[in-house]
Amino acid sequence: MASLLFSPLTIKNTTLKNRIVISPMCQYSSIDGFANDWHLVHLGSRASGGVGLIIQEATAVSPEARISPSDLGIWKDEHIQKLKTINEFIVSQNAVPGIQLAHAGRKASVSAPWLGNKKLDFAQGGWQTVSASAVAYHDDEPFLPEALDKKGIQKVISDFKAATKRAVEAGYQVLEIHGAHGYLLHQFLSPLTNIRTDEYGGSFENRIRFTLEILEAVQTEWPSDLPLFVRISATDWAEGGWNPEESVKLSLILKEKGVDLIDVSSGGLVSHQQIPLQPNYQVPFAEKIKKEAHILTGAVGLITEAHQAETILNNGQADLILFARESLRNPNLPLDFARELNEEVQWPKQYERAKTR
Repeated sequence: MASLLFSPLTIKNTTLKNRIVISPMCQYSSIDGFANDWHLVHLGSRASGGVGLIIQEATAVSPEARISPSDLGIWKDEHIQKLKTINEFIVSQNAVPGIQLAHAGRKASVSAPWLGNKKLDFAQGGWQTVSASAVAYHDDEPFLPEALDKKGIQKVISDFKAATKRAVEAGYQVLEIHGAHGYLLHQFLSPLTNIRTDEYGGSFENRIRFTLEILEAVQTEWPSDLPLFVRISATDWAEGGWNPEESVKLSLILKEKGVDLIDVSSGGLVSHQQIPLQPNYQVPFAEKIKKEAHILTGAVGLITEAHQAETILNNGQADLILFARESLRNPNLPLDFARELNEEVQWPKQYERAKTR
């Protein structure tokens, strides 16, 4: 029987040659938001390694939207040219280039992981963070995030709209809105971080309003015939937080409004979360959303083996499999998986002499 992992998937006018996706992974290797040769080699090697879709790391829609000062950005036109070059190479390898647009909110202004992942104060080059409410991520942080006022909310929405326009110019064929992992949209979604009393806080309908307004702004610039994803954290793994039932409700609304796929992750919002890490620990959330919201889903999280990924697809639990750390360990993951699943796939002609052992 043919492998589902290596079967194509068509979403709107875009066909992915297989169901293997490179999950967005920050590289903390930019200066002033610019992509460079590290990003070309990092993303390009995964394209030549045989994946169907590459979603570029969380790309900031404004300078203050960055997680760290070294994050990629797409807040000015000068960022476009290098990104376009990278995307052209990805396409040349028969892979699809995607981008994840993001705003870190209260989790912004931290150092790169290898510099301690510490909150930067203003003297260290940090900046004022923003959130749904003035609630810090850690108790010992040097300053609180500012609760976004109406003007600030409109600025973020405008930043996503402008970033989307640049993403189109740069040649991306899939766009993902980042609403997961405790970043700004997630901070509005969850009652643990959203204690507002205006139309953006309180009820479920109010807490999802910001996400829906960003979606609407993105859709004014993103071509209607290209795939549009939203990544969510299906649960906060914390009492009183965002939960799987709300994730299904939101996914139903997103589908109705034209979103094609929910990229299902979890956690990242609060430091006291309790995550039961084990293989496939997030897959049941992707399955629940797929079956109850009747929308395509992507599964991610401790999925490391070919037969494991194949089983998830065969069981109807998800439509795409996203690989993060495993793809860092092995840029040629799809070529190895194809061998394990006895699938014949096209190798880069430069590498074909290594195809048989």
